[in-house]
Amino acid sequence: MARIPLAGLTALEEQFDIIYPDAFYFSEPDLRRHIVETDGILSVFTAPLGSDLLQLAQQLRIISNFGVGYNNIDLDYATTRGIAVCNTPDSVTEPTAEMAMGLMIAVMRRISETDRKLRSISGLKWGMMENLGSSLWGKTLGIIGMGRIGRALARRAVASGMKVIYYNRTRLDAATELQYGANLVSFNHLVQKSDIISLHCPLTDDTHHLIGENEFAQMKNGVYIINTARGAVIDERALIVSLSNGKIGGAGLDVFEEEPSISRELYSMDNVVLTPHNATGTIDTRISTAREASENLIRFFNERRDIPIVNPSIWRS
Repeated sequence: MARIPLAGLTALEEQFDIIYPDAFYFSEPDLRRHIVETDGILSVFTAPLGSDLLQLAQQLRIISNFGVGYNNIDLDYATTRGIAVCNTPDSVTEPTAEMAMGLMIAVMRRISETDRKLRSISGLKWGMMENLGSSLWGKTLGIIGMGRIGRALARRAVASGMKVIYYNRTRLDAATELQYGANLVSFNHLVQKSDIISLHCPLTDDTHHLIGENEFAQMKNGVYIINTARGAVIDERALIVSLSNGKIGGAGLDVFEEEPSISRELYSMDNVVLTPHNATGTIDTRISTAREASENLIRFFNERRDIPIVNPSIWRS
């Protein structure tokens, strides 16, 4: 559905006919024309794939999404049709954890803010007691969603001298908890006791506005919020209020509730670091993600089930 790196599609091209867009995305007419004859789609997380398009694809058997998030796909409709939907969790793990850690350091140590002010005409005031940030060492990091990315962040946090607590639907085994120095806690405990909260859960009906006015009210004064998951996991208006009144010490945001539109208030806040949904934005990652998405298609059409399918109920239908 988009011009992802051809270097990642070599194996797929050797075995299947690929319809590749001329521009970065297919035009709407071209997409509607080509989708009728496709057996598989390599979708991208920035392009919606709703039921209006999927109903045209009567031959379609699998959608391999370029990215770990798949809320761009009408999963319910795909499942009712028996269409397999899979994602690419392996290739995005380390770069997303890197971005979460980078945002954490940037906002807590005021790197972006002081860089910006040093470059401005008015500059900033130098001095031993000026421009003070907050150290990561010794802080409690609360991770919501302890999947691959959450664990990769925990590894980095422990190396930085942080205490890690986590909330997850299922508990990690004891050996894994020990490996990542992580302790399972209730959602409320994590919200109340964390110095930094980092979100690594998918966007679903259950996680929409998981963090809102009530949760912000329970948090420590000066807590830091990091979001590299999906924007709507946080009630953005409530976040802005909590940043404005000083309840929240700062936020590092790679995702936004109505992206690419960003709430105007966030632009003017010195204690907010913004990046353009770019956690996986390295050329290395784009190529490896293309390879992983291609491998999902290759395995599926070779009657293999060892793919990261997100609607496994179709195997039983």
